[in-house]
Amino acid sequence: MSLEAKIAEDLKTAMKAKDEAAKRGIRAIKQAILLAKTDGSGEELNEEKEIKMLQKLVKQRRESLEIYEKQGREDLAVVEREEIAVIEKYLPAALSDEELEAYIRKVVQEEGATSVKEMGKIMARASKELAGKADGKAISAAVKKVLS
Repeated sequence: MSLEAKIAEDLKTAMKAKDEAAKRGIRAIKQAILLAKTDGSGEELNEEKEIKMLQKLVKQRRESLEIYEKQGREDLAVVEREEIAVIEKYLPAALSDEELEAYIRKVVQEEGATSVKEMGKIMARASKELAGKADGKAISAAVKKVLS
């Protein structure tokens, strides 16, 4: 089942259940899918693009959440947390810190990297292979930890 079809079904379910948080999150995903399909690039929306799109939505909400928390706007922060939880349901399961570090150690060993100067090479490979399973900040932190 494609993401678009799954979203349509889940939106119906959320509307019947009168789940406002789920409706907001699912509608945000639906809007992002529509924008991606009509962006004029002519490219089809594949699984890789869907994952990147969902990660972008989560990242935007995390940034907003951080701002709201700094400004003491708990009412708005709650909304962002709810939407993050809904959107993350559609992403692949994230790696734990231990799993991520073990994977980075394996990549470093395979690439033969010995210093932080080679971080770019490791980051490029890890970011590509871990798309959807770990965010860039977590990968970067793990690479720095392993290489230092």
